[in-house]
Amino acid sequence: MVSGKNSVPSHPGSGGGTGHPLTAAERAEYERLRRHAGVRHRRLRKAGATVLLVVTLLLAPLAVVAAWVHDTVADTDRYVETVAPLASDPAVQQVVIDRLTNEVVRNVDVEAVTDALTKVLADSGAPPRVVEGAAALDAPLRSAVRTVVDRNVTRVITSDVFQQAWEGSNRRAHAAVVNMLTGQREGALSATGDTVQLDVGSVVDQVRQRLVDAGFDKAAAIPDTDRTVTLFQTDELGKAQDGMRLLDILGTWLPVITVALAALAVWTAPGHRVMLLITSLGISLTMVVLLVALAVLRRVYLDSVPPEALPPDAAAAVFDTFLRFLRDSTRTLLIVFLATALAAYLYGPGRLARRVRALAQRGATAAGQGLRRTGVRTGRTGRRLAAHRSWTTGIVFGAGALALILWNHPTVGGVVLVAVLVLVALALVAVLAAAADPAPDEDSLTRAG
Repeated sequence: MVSGKNSVPSHPGSGGGTGHPLTAAERAEYERLRRHAGVRHRRLRKAGATVLLVVTLLLAPLAVVAAWVHDTVADTDRYVETVAPLASDPAVQQVVIDRLTNEVVRNVDVEAVTDALTKVLADSGAPPRVVEGAAALDAPLRSAVRTVVDRNVTRVITSDVFQQAWEGSNRRAHAAVVNMLTGQREGALSATGDTVQLDVGSVVDQVRQRLVDAGFDKAAAIPDTDRTVTLFQTDELGKAQDGMRLLDILGTWLPVITVALAALAVWTAPGHRVMLLITSLGISLTMVVLLVALAVLRRVYLDSVPPEALPPDAAAAVFDTFLRFLRDSTRTLLIVFLATALAAYLYGPGRLARRVRALAQRGATAAGQGLRRTGVRTGRTGRRLAAHRSWTTGIVFGAGALALILWNHPTVGGVVLVAVLVLVALALVAVLAAAADPAPDEDSLTRAG
C-alpha cells in the first residue's frame, strides 16, 4: 500500500493505517481544499485584526484624555501641581492685582474727603484760592490712593504669601474640581451657567488686612462680594461636563482596554511584526490628531473669552497651565509609539533594516573580538546569549516597556533615557555574545580541519 503524500490521512475515529491511495485528481482536490482552508483562516485573522486595530485607534485619544481627567481629579498632589504655576504667572498676577486694586479704590470715598477738607477750609476763613485748590484735589488724591493700594496689593500678590495661599486653598478645595465637572456649586472652583470661576476669598482677606495694617482703614469696607476670578466661559460647558463625567468613569479602564485591544490585534494578525508596525504608526497618528485638536481648542477658547472677563495673555496662561500635562502625555506617547514602529521596521526584511542590523552586528563582532584579544572571554554565558538572541532581545525590550509602565508620568526625556538604556543593553548583549569562545565541538573541528 502506498503511504505518505499519496494516501488520505486516517480519520481520527478509524483504526486503519494511512488510508487508501490517492489518485492524481484526488490529490489535487485535497491540496486545493487545504490551501483554500488556509487562505480562509488567514483572511479571518486579518479581518479580526483589522477590526481590533480600528477600535484601538478610535479609543486611543479618548483613553489619553480619560486617564488625564482621572489623574487630575483623583490625585490631590497632581491637581495642585497642575494649578500651582498660575500663582506665579505674571499675566494672572496682574489680573488679580488690578481687580483687587480697583475694588479697594472703589470703596475709598475720595470726594467725601475733598468735600470735608473744602468745608473745613471754608469755615476757617481760608482764602478762596486755597479752598478752590482743595476742591481740585480729587483727581490727585485718587491717583495717590491707587498708587499706594497698588503697591501694597502687588507686594502681597508677588510674594510667597500669595503662592502659599493659592496652593493651600486649592489643596483644601480639591473636591471643587469634581464640583466643576459635575456642575455642583460648592468649593473654590464652581460652574455657574456657562462660566467656571475660582474663589480667591482667602487672598482678598489677606490683602484687606495688609491694607488696614498699613493705615487704610477704608480697606476694611471691602465687601465680600466679587471675590471670584473667571477662568472659563463657554456655551459648551454643559456638554463638556457630561463628557468629562463619562471620561472620569472610564479613566481607569479605558486605557487598559485600549492597550489590550492593541495587543490582541498584533497577536491575531498573521504577520505580528507588520501589525505591530501598523498599530504603532496608527496610534502615533492619533496622538498627532489629538495635539492638533488641543491647538484648535486653545484658539477657540481664547476667542470665546471676553477681554473684559480675562485678558488674552492671562486666558492663554490658564489654558496652557491646565492642559500642559495632557499635552505632555500626548507627546510622550507619540515618541513611544514612533520608537516602537521604528524597532518593528528595523527587525523586518527591508533593505535599510538589513543594512542597519548588519552594521550593528559587525560592530558588535569587532568589539567582541577585541575583548577576546585582550583576554576577556565570556565563555558559556556568551554562547548562551548568542544561542538565545531572540529571548534576550525580548527580555531587554520587555524591561524597557516595564520601566515606562512603572514610571509615574514619564516625560519625553524619560522615554529617551529608557530608549538609550535599551540600546546600550542590546549592544552589551551582542558584544558579550561575540566575545564568547567557540563551543568545544566547534573548536575541535576547527583544529582537525
